[in-house]
This record gives sequence, C-alpha cells and structure tokens, in this order.
Amino acid sequence: MIKAIMHGCNGAMGQVISSLAEADGEMEIVAGVDLNTERKNGYPVYTSLEECPRADVIIDFASAKAVDHLLDYCAATGTPVVLCTTGLSEEQIRRVEETAEKAAVLRSANMSLGINLLLKLVKEAARVLAAADFDIEILEKHHNRKLDAPSGTALALADSINEAMESQYHYVYDRSSRRQKRDPREIGIQSVRGGSIVGEHDVIFAGQDEVITISHTAYSRAIFAKGAVAAAKFLAGKTSGLYDMADVIG
Repeated sequence: MIKAIMHGCNGAMGQVISSLAEADGEMEIVAGVDLNTERKNGYPVYTSLEECPRADVIIDFASAKAVDHLLDYCAATGTPVVLCTTGLSEEQIRRVEETAEKAAVLRSANMSLGINLLLKLVKEAARVLAAADFDIEILEKHHNRKLDAPSGTALALADSINEAMESQYHYVYDRSSRRQKRDPREIGIQSVRGGSIVGEHDVIFAGQDEVITISHTAYSRAIFAKGAVAAAKFLAGKTSGLYDMADVIG
C-alpha cells in the first residue's frame, strides 16, 4: 500500500483527491497538511509537513506561497512529490529543478489525460499550420475563484507550440494598450474568469479563409484528481529526477 500525504488537503482539489484515494485499493492518505484544520477527514491534518508521519509520496494541490517550504522538505527528506500547484514564479520553477536533483518531482501544469494529449496535438498542428502563416491564439476560461491568470495549462500549450517552432514566438497577454498590427510571431493568450467553470482551453489556428480550433473542456475536477492519484502511484519509489504526466501516460 502506497502511503501519501495530501498537501492542501482541505482545498477543493484536496478533498476530491482524498475521496478518490479512499476508494483506491493501492494508495492510502496517512496525513494531510492545511492551515484549516477544522474540517474532518479520514486522516489527521497538520499545519506543517514536519508534524506528519513519513510517507512514500506527497500530492500537492495547495498554493504557490506554500511551495517553497514544500520543496525544502522534499529536498531534505528525499520524499517524492507530485506538484500540481500552478502560478509558480520563475525562481520557484528553478527551485523545482534543484529539488529534483535530490528527490523525485513530478510537475505538470494540468493533470488530465486529455490535456496532456492536447499538448502533443497542438505541437503537431503548429508545425503544419504556423508554416502556412496561421495566427495562433489561446483562450482559457476558469471559475471566479482561480487566482492565477493565464492558467498554467494555457502557458504549457503555448510552450508546446513554441517548442515545436524552435522558440520563434513570443506571448502577448493584453492588447488593450497597443494600437498596432498583430505580429505574425506572437501567440495571444487571453483569460476569462467567471462562475463555476472548471476549465476550458481553446487553441485557435486562424488562417486565410479558414480557422481550426482544438479544444478541451473539463466538466469535473475529478479528471485532475484521477491524474494526480495515478501520478502519485507512478512516482512512489522513484529515484530523484524531474518527471511529468507524459511519463505517467507513456
């Protein structure tokens, strides 16, 4: 039985993952970490990782401000971590890479199988369509409680396209202050926040007289939770290194 710690256990995603893990026959959450310790779970909840019993893996769905201490703990103890929190700074991303030299770290902007397939599809599409002078735009929509914008997934989609195009593109997030023609080598990224939208991402390839849109819609947080649980089971027992969902899905 794989023993896991749920970091950010009393947040919305932490609760969904906890429910899935409870029904999973291969993994058990032995402790949770959250500043809110009032919610009752089927496991003890602490305010810091140091109070928790040792585990085989940590699943993180907390906040960017909690990531620094999490990385310190994993580097010191060698505990593998599935890092799902988005909105990390460039300095934090560098620290993730440094931590991966001492512990197994799986970081993904999105844990769903569909999104990770989408990352591959847009890369292939870009190689054909960008070469044919198609403009590229990304539109992402999320609920009104999401703190970071654009989403980590939108940035991952842009990065996947840019990687395919040998980093020829730059990103534009807001055109309201600009009065100039669109640069052919830009990827526009726009965000919508409202209601209870779980997550929608559209990658638009706009050419002369035709438009191709590749879309993904999440109807439930369960798709991310399932991916996180699968990632945790994959990562437990792994040696140090930086992993992503592509390693999990093969």
